[in-house]
Amino acid sequence: MFVQVIQGQVPDAEEMRGALDRWTEELSPGASGWLGTTAGVTDDGMFVALVRFDSEEAARRNSGRPEQDRWWAETAKLFAGEATFRDSSDVQVDTVGDPDRAGFVQVMQGRGTDPERARELIAQDSREWASFRPDVVGSVAIQHEGGAYTMAIYFTSEEEAREGERKEPPPAMQKQMEELNSLNVGVPQFLDIRQPWLYSPH
Repeated sequence: MFVQVIQGQVPDAEEMRGALDRWTEELSPGASGWLGTTAGVTDDGMFVALVRFDSEEAARRNSGRPEQDRWWAETAKLFAGEATFRDSSDVQVDTVGDPDRAGFVQVMQGRGTDPERARELIAQDSREWASFRPDVVGSVAIQHEGGAYTMAIYFTSEEEAREGERKEPPPAMQKQMEELNSLNVGVPQFLDIRQPWLYSPH
């Protein structure tokens, strides 16, 4: 899988949503290899989108389409400044439910000292985690250059996510979480998407 992470400040969330709706309706049928998009705007106006393709080649083909160029030329005007793009084919997906039905998405971004170990820890005990945190329906972990990462976690609802956060994990899971946290350089940034826009091919 190949993921493009797009971010930037937007003054009007609804305008941005309209642009993504239009892309899905008009341009996605011609975007071969597009697997779906998770997007939204935080309370303080930060737009973030994770656009998933089955390969880097498919993403490049899409970027090269004239209609994509025209759409982006219009959409770029909706940002308060420049939008940033980060691409990666180092992607780990874990689904225990249907992320397209998530009512809340939390995007975590930071930098780690050992991406390989982080990948191992994230993949461990997924069944146990699913039973401990039924509010989590899936996650996408993306590694960028220099140890940077973006991780999107899909929840049934914000209320259930907050309730889940307060639960005391069993000792083995606690240890796993502590090790994962110890790999972070500094404090990760959390972007809460309270109204996620979840798009999939028709």
